Amino acid sequence: MAFADLLEHVGGMGRFQVASVVLLALPVLMMASHNLLQNFTAATSDHHCRLRWEANATGLDPQDLLRVSVPRGEQCRRFVTPQWWLLEANGSATNTTWPETEPCHDGWTYDRSVFTSTIVSEWDLVCSSRGLKQLAQSLYMAGVLVGGIVFGGLSDRFGRRSLLTWCYLQMGAMGTCSSFAPTFTVYCLFRFLTGMAFSGIVLNTLEWMPTRTRALVGTFMGYCYTLGQFLLAGVSYAVPAWRWLQLTVSLPFFCFFLYSWIWVTGALLAHTLATDLLAPSHPGQGVRGDPLPHPTPPLPTGEICPPSFRFSTSFAYYGLAMDLQNFDFNIYVIQLVFGAVDIPAKLVSILTITFVGRRFTQSFALILAGLAILANILVPRDLRTLRTALAVFGKGCLAASFNCVFLYTGELYPTVIRQTGMGLANTMARLGSITAPLVKMAGEVFPALPFIIYGVAPVVSGLVAIFLPETRDTALPETVEEVEGRWDWRGWRRRGGTDGTRPQKDEAQHLQVPLQPPQPSNTTADHSGGPQNPPKPPHLQQ
Repeated sequence: MAFADLLEHVGGMGRFQVASVVLLALPVLMMASHNLLQNFTAATSDHHCRLRWEANATGLDPQDLLRVSVPRGEQCRRFVTPQWWLLEANGSATNTTWPETEPCHDGWTYDRSVFTSTIVSEWDLVCSSRGLKQLAQSLYMAGVLVGGIVFGGLSDRFGRRSLLTWCYLQMGAMGTCSSFAPTFTVYCLFRFLTGMAFSGIVLNTLEWMPTRTRALVGTFMGYCYTLGQFLLAGVSYAVPAWRWLQLTVSLPFFCFFLYSWIWVTGALLAHTLATDLLAPSHPGQGVRGDPLPHPTPPLPTGEICPPSFRFSTSFAYYGLAMDLQNFDFNIYVIQLVFGAVDIPAKLVSILTITFVGRRFTQSFALILAGLAILANILVPRDLRTLRTALAVFGKGCLAASFNCVFLYTGELYPTVIRQTGMGLANTMARLGSITAPLVKMAGEVFPALPFIIYGVAPVVSGLVAIFLPETRDTALPETVEEVEGRWDWRGWRRRGGTDGTRPQKDEAQHLQVPLQPPQPSNTTADHSGGPQNPPKPPHLQQ
């Protein structure tokens, strides 16, 4: 009896499962706050070089003092000596020789009307140091990548319960330490460790959910993350100081850590009993009588494509989501709109995935997202509403792509290499999120270059996705040979229909896959070493 069958036997979606979903959903609400937090903690306010004199020392109005000390519109340089002539009535006229300027040796003065403090204003991450702002976000995403590798292996060795509880504690502790960081370097270190904990929480799987409810629960969790984006906008508006904001979104994880001990301990005991019931009854077999795993075969050449659109989706998504100030709109309103667009986008993607197909949804969403980003380059900056609408539309298409990519990637890989393929795809997605902030630095060379890159990447991946096979209403492939024999280079089925049936006898011979000898009707393992019925693949057992 499979574990999913055991869940159905004891009642399916009972009170324990409902309580688990609720308790797991609460941290998901706060996870968006950490993922997108730097939109607010690293916001760049208007700034100019700090002046040499105070206004009361010169008797000048602050605006007049700024006029004679800093060139109009300049943020990174100031006049070497005061230009008193600029106070004259015709002082704004073009001078034959523009006065000599110098860098801001005394620091900067920031507009604190919207953000009372940010990491940018505290550590002067502007002008020649403005690239450090993007570096901080990339290091956080690098922590997410490393956390997936480290905690993925540890969770398999020590169990989900211990690692999930530890990650709640680590996220609360490292997030709190980030709010007290004395230097930018220490801040980046704590953010890296916070990203590791974030990845450890994401790795938690809903293993206590019956098969028939996992899709519903997964959708519910996705919408909880969307609601978390609304929560971030409200909290950041109420708490404009970056240290207090960082602390506010970190402290709840201590509560999650405390209550996790209540329910996961009971879950561990029940899981242990279930494992005993499903223990192997014959040497050389695993749980449920499955054969012990064999060495993982290499990935077929055609299956390298799915990680590419995982990379492009994440790359373009974070390129848009982490640059809200670029749209010259109220940043809190933009955050709300960017979160709200996920709701219809995910709903539409679910409908097209179900009734049209995975390949169409994946390709169409990526191409539309890329075209929306590229079109925004041609829109003048004074048309703020149109620029914002295109960005919101592109972000919604990327959210739909995210919704499809998790399902589609798993269906493309055969069973024998599915975990390897999913691991590669997840790694590429993390690399995309790491690279996205760094690409913004290319704007120093050509302002539109980052958005050209953000737009071209999903368009290319969307075009590549056209040549992938359609997996709607088909059974999951089990072997590499089955994948290579089922699809031609255009992604079309070679033999049979799309009803999910396995290759017939003649097709199996064509693939040079040896047929199994006739099996006895008795499904009980033969302890004498005789033949026995092969177990069903895992996706059929569920």
